[in-house]
Amino acid sequence: MAQVLEFRLPDLGEGLTEAEIVRWLVEVGDVVAVDQPVVEVETAKALVDVPCPYGGVVTARFGEEGTELPVGAPLLTVAVGPAASGGETEGSGNVLVGYGTSQAPARRRRVRPGQPAPAVPGEANASSGARRTADGPVPVISPLVRRLARQNGLDLKEMTGSGPDGLILRADVEYALRAAEARGRTAETAVAPQTPTAAPGTGLRIPLKGIRGAVADKLALSRREIPDATCWVDADATELMRARAAMNAAGGPKISLLALLARICTAALARFPELNSTVDTEAREVVQLDQVHLGFAAQTERGLVVPVVRDAHARDAEALTAELARLTEAARTGSLTPGELTGGTFTLNNYGVFGVDGSTPIINHPEAAMLGVGRIVPKPWVHEGELAVRQVVQLSLTFDHRVCDGGTAGGFLRYVADCVEQPAVLLRTL
Repeated sequence: MAQVLEFRLPDLGEGLTEAEIVRWLVEVGDVVAVDQPVVEVETAKALVDVPCPYGGVVTARFGEEGTELPVGAPLLTVAVGPAASGGETEGSGNVLVGYGTSQAPARRRRVRPGQPAPAVPGEANASSGARRTADGPVPVISPLVRRLARQNGLDLKEMTGSGPDGLILRADVEYALRAAEARGRTAETAVAPQTPTAAPGTGLRIPLKGIRGAVADKLALSRREIPDATCWVDADATELMRARAAMNAAGGPKISLLALLARICTAALARFPELNSTVDTEAREVVQLDQVHLGFAAQTERGLVVPVVRDAHARDAEALTAELARLTEAARTGSLTPGELTGGTFTLNNYGVFGVDGSTPIINHPEAAMLGVGRIVPKPWVHEGELAVRQVVQLSLTFDHRVCDGGTAGGFLRYVADCVEQPAVLLRTL
């Protein structure tokens, strides 16, 4: 006999509380295998293919493409068992962070319009509010629970409880009400969730959601919590550009300018570890971190993202080039995982690609500093006592004033500038 199991939107990690349905990968009536991706969702961090922990026949889907669902809301139901698909009813045990694959409670759903629903053990008795199993009746739903459901227009016959033998508890009703409220909020924008809407007399209203909403929240948090300061310096990058050209002329994989700047950052952080830290506000402690996980700002069609190069301090220029290229391509295609977008300890922001000279970056909370790099352009410069045209770049460092004073921040930035002007300085730390 087939059993209908409900698969809810799992916890995708890193504190994410909702996700938007981008594309369904299965239809009602399709046969799915254990761990088969069934839906593509977009979180505030990345596009994710969500695998189903059950094998069987899809009997229902919840939410149209473009709908935003909270974590824990139903995604789909699957009829499992030999009668449904000839497979086993066990789950894979390895779905996603925070989501177990033990069998979910049964739910009344139809396989297809006009066909009877699979028989489900413990089906609710509509007339009495009690439930029955093959062994007879089990506890009756509390009058308080029935009244709460009635006052809010919930049909208990369509619910399965989390209590003994599937008994519907007050917590089940309250959860159903919260889920219904969340679906109601998202339904208003489900038709065109990213389309600005006209507000008479007030201009356009553009929803802050997805990546744009996550960026807005994080920047606001940074400004609220971090007492930041910025210092900057102009540097002659002519020798750095020549060094890169010599490296690439020597054969082998091409070295990117961003990789050289990343290598300079890791060398500078080794000399000034105060800037590779975070502040534990509850303990009132500055935590200096042993490893450098270097984030870099990448502008994509979906918005600004900050992929993270793990253990950047242990990579040479060639390895940094390869990893930066891989993460940049993943950012462009929207395939970055949540793990590749979190855990950074310091951020490098090359805003020079936008054709600007300088900026005062906002720190990527909860990090302690960010190095900004402007465009490299020919400018008049005094070189060896004479006026010459040199390749000049403006470097800016925004830092958390709680982790260090201006002397440390200035020393870090001066060392970066020295490496840009005389790349041979890096030989001391290779």
